[in-house]
Amino acid sequence: MNADNLNLHFGATPLYQDASFHLEARDKVGIVGVNGAGKSTLFKVILGIEKLDEGTITIPALRIGFLPQEIKITPEHENDTVWEYISSARPVDELQEKLNAEYEKLAKYPESKAILDRINQIQDDIDACDIGNMDVELIKIIEKMNLQELVDKRLVDLSGGQKSKVAFARVLFGNAGLLLLDEPTNHLDVEAKRFVSNYLRNYRGMVLVISHDAEFLDIVTNKTLFINKVTHKTKVYKGNYSTFRKQRANELAEQEKRIGEQEKEIKRMEEFVMRTKAAKRSNTAFIRQGQVRERQLEKKYERLEVREREYQKVQLNISPNKQSGRTPLEVQNLSFAYPGGQKLYDKLSFSLTRGEKFLVVGENGAGKSTLLKLIVGQLTPDEGFVIFSQNTTIAYYAQELEILNEKESIIENVKSYDYTETETRSMLSNFLFKDEEVYRQVAVLSPGEKARVALCKILMQRANLIILDEPTNHFDPETQKIIGSNFQDYDGTLIMVSHNPSFVNEIGISRMLILPSKDAPEPRMAIIKNYSSELLDYYYYLNSELI
Repeated sequence: MNADNLNLHFGATPLYQDASFHLEARDKVGIVGVNGAGKSTLFKVILGIEKLDEGTITIPALRIGFLPQEIKITPEHENDTVWEYISSARPVDELQEKLNAEYEKLAKYPESKAILDRINQIQDDIDACDIGNMDVELIKIIEKMNLQELVDKRLVDLSGGQKSKVAFARVLFGNAGLLLLDEPTNHLDVEAKRFVSNYLRNYRGMVLVISHDAEFLDIVTNKTLFINKVTHKTKVYKGNYSTFRKQRANELAEQEKRIGEQEKEIKRMEEFVMRTKAAKRSNTAFIRQGQVRERQLEKKYERLEVREREYQKVQLNISPNKQSGRTPLEVQNLSFAYPGGQKLYDKLSFSLTRGEKFLVVGENGAGKSTLLKLIVGQLTPDEGFVIFSQNTTIAYYAQELEILNEKESIIENVKSYDYTETETRSMLSNFLFKDEEVYRQVAVLSPGEKARVALCKILMQRANLIILDEPTNHFDPETQKIIGSNFQDYDGTLIMVSHNPSFVNEIGISRMLILPSKDAPEPRMAIIKNYSSELLDYYYYLNSELI
């Protein structure tokens, strides 16, 4: 893959300026850069969804498998079973029909080069399906990604996390020559992530992956493509993410040293020129030396390297505007099942103490996000009650960012009668949306930018009970640390679902609610444990271990 002199602007804002890079056929490449640098946009350019202002990307004639951050199942597949959906990634029957149709055309037009080219391409696609090993590969992917219990379920009946895993499994099974993966580990448990990491590391094609999961990038990648939001250029580094960070740090240190030396030399020359300008007119030789140095100084200014400023970071203020009661939330004898499904909870009861940080864990499909939706009133329990103290105020960060209206602008999404426009713009500035950017429509934002809008929106509520569903999915590691340290200092109450152990450890969780596995024996009871990082690491099979 070759990218030559890529240029792309959104309005007056540059994304790429004369950016170029080269990648080899079987490279496994991590695409990195701060939120908004243009990582997901690069995938859109490769897919032909986004058009460049100038420049070209040359890609070999490969089938492309694409996993977006935001999984949207098209209406034609909503009623497919999981098995049907994953297996359709290798459409052997459809390809064979196309091949037969082309051979019929060839019989009429035997000299047609276009028909022969199409036949060769279709035959290559059939060969890529690896028909002899296809069923074995499909079963292996389903088993290793823990999807056995879902194969007969319709996609429309799956949770957000389950849909993401199924979509990922379909992309892997597709066996495309080029994989584009945008935050693929967001919804993977530890076991599935381990399988996927090894699978991709040994994948026969090219893999480009955008991920904020440093451990995953270190295992999978052999190169790193850095998109610099300051210079709008790209650079390929050999090695995984950790190697890239060391190389990048060394580059910046060397650059700082060079610039420092250049600035010292310029300062000395400036002082000399100033002295010659203050000299007596009779000292003509000294004055001539000053004129020569002044011309040299102009060239020094032109050649002075531009120091790469550190890009602005998100700033948070999450203090609640009032204190809740001693028990801000109490769940009493809660039972719930989706129509036609088994109970997710049976007489579930727990309460939170003011200021507590509480984590909900369980397998994908165990009902973590559903429980949060029951608490905030988006779903109604079959039995039981959700009780809030009189002074409890709630803010809810939804996993799939449903709290945003994509047809509205950024500022329209977060505006509140409690804030003046100046205060609103100031808060948005803390989340890196400045000047005319606040009028951008949410629909055109990257997932990371949407996540910043959503987080800004809930924090502006200054609630004393914050409910978070996978809050770090779209944030880079540095931003995750900032958010984590701020929530650690938050003196309100927090209930959260997260697959991110480092983020969870940053916050200071006190207790964990472990939801039962679908395979757990009756009665399927949830349990509460004091928090430990070991429990979090093992939660994907804790139900079978502890219940």
